[in-house]
Amino acid sequence: MTIAIGSRLPQATFKEKTADGPVEITTDQLFAGKRVVLFAVPGAFTPTCSLNHLPGYLDNRDAILAKGVDDIAVVAVNDWHVMGAWAQSSGGLGKIHFLADWDGAFTKALGLDVDLSGGGLGVRSKRYSMLVEDGVVKSLNVEESPGQATVSAADAMLQQI
Repeated sequence: MTIAIGSRLPQATFKEKTADGPVEITTDQLFAGKRVVLFAVPGAFTPTCSLNHLPGYLDNRDAILAKGVDDIAVVAVNDWHVMGAWAQSSGGLGKIHFLADWDGAFTKALGLDVDLSGGGLGVRSKRYSMLVEDGVVKSLNVEESPGQATVSAADAMLQQI
């Protein structure tokens, strides 16, 4: 079953790279009592993700936070080393959370996994964005194609907050 507006996010544990090494972050730690924008990409360092999707959220970070959002996070089915390197190289380190769903458990629990083996990526996440309030999905925007970042883009999210 795919997650829907009004659904509570499933319990999951992500890994995030810090200066002290990887830390585990649970969905409760990230979402409980907070208003959070979460967006997902099929893979760190992939063209649409690095050239379009992520930069939009970094460029609009202050505008999103000014609308009463407590935090912004990106999640991908990648390991924490890759997500940490992406955070560093993109200039996003310390600005948003770069969450590694290393085994795809969160993505699969949402029902938003996609097999991109034909493109050499294996099982990954569909591209999406959502506004989450206290662990409940308030808006959800899933792209039809992994190469698009329009309905899940930062500009679209700003209109929904």
